[in-house]
Amino acid sequence: MTVWNLGSINVDLFYRVPHLPRPGETLPASSHQTGLGGKGANQSVAIARAGTVVHHIGMIGTDNTWVLDRLSGYGVDVAHVAKAEGATGHAIIMVDEMGENSIVTFAGANYAQLVGNIEAALAGAKAGDILALQTEVSHLAEAAQFARKRGMFVVYSAAPFKPEIAKKMLPHVDLLVLNEIEAGQLAQALGMPLEEVPVANMLITLGARGARWRDQATGEVTEVAAIPVEPVDSTGAGDCFIGYVLAGLDQGLERGPALRLGAAAAALQVTRPGTADAIPTRAEVDAFLASHEHVAG
Repeated sequence: MTVWNLGSINVDLFYRVPHLPRPGETLPASSHQTGLGGKGANQSVAIARAGTVVHHIGMIGTDNTWVLDRLSGYGVDVAHVAKAEGATGHAIIMVDEMGENSIVTFAGANYAQLVGNIEAALAGAKAGDILALQTEVSHLAEAAQFARKRGMFVVYSAAPFKPEIAKKMLPHVDLLVLNEIEAGQLAQALGMPLEEVPVANMLITLGARGARWRDQATGEVTEVAAIPVEPVDSTGAGDCFIGYVLAGLDQGLERGPALRLGAAAAALQVTRPGTADAIPTRAEVDAFLASHEHVAG
């Protein structure tokens, strides 16, 4: 099978700082680097590095076209990435000494996507393929509806969380992905407990406590523990996790093993600076998982 990812592509600007700045505070950065990022690009790179075919559907500006070479260099198909007038999306990311981050994003070309481009790309998809979506691009509901008509499995990472978009997406999603804070926000926005959210499956990431997949119809829960490491940079860890989980599912893994694969990939990723560029290879993840199987199981 194949994964299709309608997602953002950003230029990430990283600054290492002694602590995250307070209001009105000016801080000197100890280092600066530029890398590939965006929730969509991060997930596509993770999927490709995990060994699954992934077609990225996205938009960039007329500047920073190097991001296409970076994506394709990691094994991502970029035939469906188009160019729009204006700037490529970007993010300013400050990372403190504990690996925590503060991020400001500019959508740029990510919101210039056209419905026709999405439908043309997904015309090549087959029943059983996966469509990955995140809240950093336009026309999510249209893409999800088109994918469902083609028999695809639709996965929506509801981040950055926007309640009005999440509500609109629920009828068209097979797997809803949220972190713990976003899950609470969704329950509040809907006025119901998470167990009653009308979606087939829900995957909640719990940071250092791992993740939990719940089948909403049966109530069956599959959990995975996080693998403890010394973090250097937590930016993009959730995207790395999700990308590896989707690749595992695409490769026929059951939920538990797919979650363990994602946990190992995310644990490795946070020990390195960067976002998409820090995502480990499948060989690295398999070796790491084998050495920590007692933790990840």
